[in-house]
Amino acid sequence: MDLGLKDRVYVVTGATRGLGNATARELVADGAKVVLTGRDAKTAADAAAALGPEVVGVAADNADPEAAARLVATARERFGRFDGVLISVGGPPSGLAADNTDEQWQSAFESVFLGAVRLARTAAAELADGGVIGFVLSGSVHEPIPNLTISNGLRPGLAGFAKSLADELGPRGIRVVGVLPGRVDTDRVRQLDAASADPEATRAAAESRIPLRRYGTPEEFGRAAAFLLSPAASYVTGVMLPVDGGVRHGF
Repeated sequence: MDLGLKDRVYVVTGATRGLGNATARELVADGAKVVLTGRDAKTAADAAAALGPEVVGVAADNADPEAAARLVATARERFGRFDGVLISVGGPPSGLAADNTDEQWQSAFESVFLGAVRLARTAAAELADGGVIGFVLSGSVHEPIPNLTISNGLRPGLAGFAKSLADELGPRGIRVVGVLPGRVDTDRVRQLDAASADPEATRAAAESRIPLRRYGTPEEFGRAAAFLLSPAASYVTGVMLPVDGGVRHGF
């Protein structure tokens, strides 16, 4: 199936590795052009070079109030248009409610929550009919994940914001979607497993709770996200799509 991505231009944040990078790779493979971001200029440039000439890397921190406008401007300057954004951020610190400090909460709020809201708001002002705003969230939107209290607190709020934004932007033909990864085999998930007393047992236990009995791959997530961002999903908005191997049992 042709996803209709040829020559469309997307901004993908946090895309030097992991889920953001996998999505950028799938977008480019289907003909799109991408502005990807990372916090380090060299890392962003190297990630872009690895994906080909239709990708540009920009050093940007989602917590920076000026980053959003700069990224949209880069898309227009380098590729002549702007069709959508996938807002992906690194996971906030792990820990229990009693352990996480005010400073950790504040830092995570600035980058994970407010940074995402600002990017979405800026994109909404710049997009035309057919544009799309995507959020990489988490299964914690529906059910808290043990030892990830900050994520459990912030990501459901972003899902609510995304749903509200979908209602507001729908009349303009702009879609808003969320993608909810489960246990996908990324550096972040491996770090979380490694923090346990027995990483191999932790992974085996997690896999036993997944109907497909395995962790997902970044490529599998990237394909699902690329579809949602594409014109092929033109009548899909306001949804939170789990990409979790069947872990979520609710409708």
